[in-house]
Amino acid sequence: MKELQKGEYYGDHYQKVDLGGMILTDTAYTHSKVDWHYHQNPYFTYILEGQLFEANKKESYTLGAGSLLFHNWDDAHYNIKPPGYTRGFHIELNKEWFLKYDLGQDGLEGSINLKNPLVKRKMNSIFMETKISDDHSPMSIEMLLVEVFGLMEGQQQNQKPPNWVRKLQELIMEEGVDSSLGNLAAQLQIHPVHLSREFGRYFGTSFGNYVRLLKVNKAFNMMVSTKLSMTEICYECGFSDQSHFISNFKRVYQMTPSKMLGKISRR
Repeated sequence: MKELQKGEYYGDHYQKVDLGGMILTDTAYTHSKVDWHYHQNPYFTYILEGQLFEANKKESYTLGAGSLLFHNWDDAHYNIKPPGYTRGFHIELNKEWFLKYDLGQDGLEGSINLKNPLVKRKMNSIFMETKISDDHSPMSIEMLLVEVFGLMEGQQQNQKPPNWVRKLQELIMEEGVDSSLGNLAAQLQIHPVHLSREFGRYFGTSFGNYVRLLKVNKAFNMMVSTKLSMTEICYECGFSDQSHFISNFKRVYQMTPSKMLGKISRR
């Protein structure tokens, strides 16, 4: 089985940023299939455009734009790319980086499918920093990545949440939630007070912010992966009008969608 060395990925790199303890790459996948292999260092794979099928010895994933995986050192896997264009963003970290920030890796074995919109917000901001690429970007990337691992640690601690948490995640992700607190609690078969008190514990933020982040992150991914107009993206992501879309996007990413689009273009 092949071991890929530091900064080595199958495909063509649009950009490679080496910050010593970490390497960040913006890559177009060019192989229809990559046989079993593993990487020398742990890393993130964030699919920006297209699709990718990945399987390890325990699980398999069909990944689309916005999918985010973390792979540890011992994670042997293979990939199949469907026909069409697929683009991914990788962040590879060496062992010294984890020691530098006193970050343990307990519970981070194999692959982890990261769905938390707070984590994806940080990942989008890291990707943006590689495109801004000014004197402040390296420190910003380091700080954002440390925050990512803090959120991941919290996710691992809550990896066996109550059934209502999983059901609510599915409701928000698949159907959206447009009802009163009482109706939502009834759907989940829990008391409204319990839902109100416990939501932040399992979701890491308020209900409104969680839903807004899902919408804004979806817009970010569509800006990278589609050629839809801003108006089409606005309504596809569930915003009532362009004004709400722009204000929410700017609140999260500190710039307008149009300015963002200019920074995250393919090359």
